[in-house]
Amino acid sequence: MKYETVIGLEVHVQLATKSKIFCGCSTEFGAPPNSHTCPVCLGLPGALPVLNEEVMNLAIKVALALNCSVSKIMKFDRKNYYYPDLPKNFQISQYDMPLASDGYLEIETSGGLKKIGVKRAHLEEDAGKLIHDEAKRFSLVDLNRTGIPLLEVVSEPEISAPEEAYQYLINLKAILQYLDVSDCNMEEGSLRCDANVSIRPEGQKSLGNKVEIKNMNSFKGVKAALEYDIDRQISLAEKGERISQETRLWNSQKSVTISMRSKEEAHDYRYFPEPDLVPFEVEKKRIDGIKNTLPELPNAKRERFQSEYQLSVYDASVLVSDKNMADYFEEAIKIDPKNPKTIANWMINDISAAASATNLSFNEVRIKLKSRYLVNMIKMIDSGLISGKIAKDILKVAIETGKSPYEIAKEKNLVQISGEDEIRKVARDVMAGNKKSVADYREGKKQSFTFLVGQAMKVTKGKANPKLLNKILEEELQKGDA
Repeated sequence: MKYETVIGLEVHVQLATKSKIFCGCSTEFGAPPNSHTCPVCLGLPGALPVLNEEVMNLAIKVALALNCSVSKIMKFDRKNYYYPDLPKNFQISQYDMPLASDGYLEIETSGGLKKIGVKRAHLEEDAGKLIHDEAKRFSLVDLNRTGIPLLEVVSEPEISAPEEAYQYLINLKAILQYLDVSDCNMEEGSLRCDANVSIRPEGQKSLGNKVEIKNMNSFKGVKAALEYDIDRQISLAEKGERISQETRLWNSQKSVTISMRSKEEAHDYRYFPEPDLVPFEVEKKRIDGIKNTLPELPNAKRERFQSEYQLSVYDASVLVSDKNMADYFEEAIKIDPKNPKTIANWMINDISAAASATNLSFNEVRIKLKSRYLVNMIKMIDSGLISGKIAKDILKVAIETGKSPYEIAKEKNLVQISGEDEIRKVARDVMAGNKKSVADYREGKKQSFTFLVGQAMKVTKGKANPKLLNKILEEELQKGDA
């Protein structure tokens, strides 16, 4: 039997405000435990929450970018549950009247663009953080995160494969970066994702038992966790065993999901309207004003890159997936408008690979490797001053040191040999030292030419101008006197 997969994602986005959602405490990361708290954060009797206006503005901006309908009236609710890092024993969230709903986000699939529905986007406060020390028999509570403003973006169950989930998250993160509403740092908890996944026989309309997966700290982790659990569920189904409706945790070290708790019965959070916050009217004037501030978003930029710079869908999609990368590309294009494809190739392949190898973000790379440095390096290649191979080595040093490619080439004596007399002497010396390969070439074994070129490059330590070397070596071989 063939099965199809149904996936829905719940993404919590920390909005980039300086103060919390319902009080004036700082949202700064890394402060000493419990130093960014107040009576409102701590849930002390008589402390009243006040909505941070900037939180609502940023949330509306995200909702509009996700093509959502923004509610005219929204209210907050109390989500009641007990946990040690929740001092009030309830979380202020939104239940039946969220800020926004009925949107969509487009992803690129093998079959073309696909719209994934955004069911809702609602505001809520974050809880605190438990710090566990296995060597001790107790846990510590840090309430600095209590009250951090979150926007929860809930997709419709319209994602059909782990790769689609990955693309959805990449595209959502790009939109958030373009809007400048969050730093999207998963390591610091600014972006968190839970996944709901089920399988069903192909063609069946009703959904199978849903498994919620938590504890995924990267987009690749989300993809890997979904791949594992889909295989696990299909294996159970093929054995005729029941798939439990439960919450499972992703163990990235063992690459497995582990059962955490059963969800056979829905948790009753006893939602009721937050009595300390009146319903809010979201004025059309506010929405229109925010709409007018929206920047060019990734999909629109991708289409422009394709038409304006004649880039492929793939190249344009990679460039716009990271705002820093897209900005860097346009900076370089302003300096050298004639080489968009070459600039894109260096960015997508070599610079990205160097960034990955050094665990740097593209933003960290662009601080060292300024856009004018990349353009100048490409000009150095075109003029024959350095080879493409040498340029790759120079690129790594430039990213490490922040020095210009020209400066590095001079310091390390990497400037290409382009003098005809010098290269002709190298070619003759190589031919004299490899007479069998010369004879083989003249007998029609063309692969010997590649060997001789390699030997010449070895002698010159890769500094010979490749085009000139090929030309001169062929001329010498045609003479027939060596």
